Amino acid sequence: MTKHLQTDTPQFYLTAPSPCPYLPGQAERKVFTHLVGERASGLNDLLTQGGFRRSQNIAYRPACEGCRACVSIRVVVDAFLMTDGFQRVMKKNRDVVGVETAASPTSEQYALFRRYLDTRHAEGGMADMTVLDYAMMVEDTHVDTSIVEYRLRGIDTRSPGAAKVRWSLRR
Repeated sequence: MTKHLQTDTPQFYLTAPSPCPYLPGQAERKVFTHLVGERASGLNDLLTQGGFRRSQNIAYRPACEGCRACVSIRVVVDAFLMTDGFQRVMKKNRDVVGVETAASPTSEQYALFRRYLDTRHAEGGMADMTVLDYAMMVEDTHVDTSIVEYRLRGIDTRSPGAAKVRWSLRR
């Protein structure tokens, strides 16, 4: 019988190389750890500052040999300066409203997520995710989580949702 020791020190692992979902002909690897227990939220905060991302109870970051194309970017809000280019993006998207909601999965969210997977990661490790897998990804976490839903502002109102929701990538 295998005995698992409880430890406060996170254990890090390295994945085997697999096809990169972003760069054709390249291989990806990730370093990851599990986010569990009372210290999960603090560990996630610390690792996020070091370029880690989170999916469910796993914090990970790219660790590809000979490639540094994937870079996590964190914006220091207090030091952010509005550029002319960003101002143009804000103006172009002035009809988009973000509303923070509880981490509660919906069929609408899953449909959008499914469309994203089918378009960008059809061959990836998440391609077979079901609606139940999506619900687990949203709800099963030791880290404080919320969801921000972005929608087009209503036609005759200043509130979201009055207009038909249209999903598209805006650049």
